[in-house]
Amino acid sequence: MEITYRKLTEADLDTFISMRITQLREEGATEDIDLMPALQDFYKRHMADGTFVSWLALDGDKIIGTSGMSFVEKPPYFGCPSGKLGLLSSMFTDPNYRRMGIAKELLHRVVEEARVYGCGAVHITASDMGVKLYTAYGFTHNGNFMQYKL
Repeated sequence: MEITYRKLTEADLDTFISMRITQLREEGATEDIDLMPALQDFYKRHMADGTFVSWLALDGDKIIGTSGMSFVEKPPYFGCPSGKLGLLSSMFTDPNYRRMGIAKELLHRVVEEARVYGCGAVHITASDMGVKLYTAYGFTHNGNFMQYKL
């Protein structure tokens, strides 16, 4: 087994989206709607305009790990003077390939993409399973994060 890494292409989207939905379910999502069309639209638009990038891990031709980084901009603040933020998402590794350093490598690659884009910070809403990985990488908790669902 030789794990290789490459960027997501539009040809990979069906598999990528299926893995994203599996990830959401694994994290406890219970909504029962068809997300496939909305995810297809999101990824196609944001890959095309450069505001979404993903690195994939492969075993041969099989995608076994995914990552994602969306780039957004908000008014600059002291913690992020550029105002450019990376929103980390889609971190998923096939259960048969976990604990092999794949997620760490994918995380490093998308964090570097955020650095190149000019982001001053990367944010994530971490799953319980991911907290250890992100903490080990250097992420810290922000106790002020809140959400209002519309």
